[in-house]
Amino acid sequence: MAQTQRDLEEDVASEEKTEEPPMFRVYLLNDDYTTMDFVIFVLRHIFNKNDEEAVNIMLHVHRNGIGLCGVYSSEIAETKVKEVTGLARENGFPLQCKIEKEE
Repeated sequence: MAQTQRDLEEDVASEEKTEEPPMFRVYLLNDDYTTMDFVIFVLRHIFNKNDEEAVNIMLHVHRNGIGLCGVYSSEIAETKVKEVTGLARENGFPLQCKIEKEE
């Protein structure tokens, strides 16, 4: 079935209204028990940070109580949090993450 001009215009209009999916910030929270080395390991292996980035984020978390690890789609952010929490618990650490919708 052939599309009419009106159908094509509606298709174009609906494409223009399509919004980008919301993005979410993933933060690490400081605690008194998780070692700095483990936080660096998490940042390198779960958040794919290089050594310098990992150390800088770890120090920011240590000094300020919270540090941004990255901005991701909802599913990826939730997966990162589950990976961090699971790995931390396996290693006996209470490390926690927080997800916040980006404005």
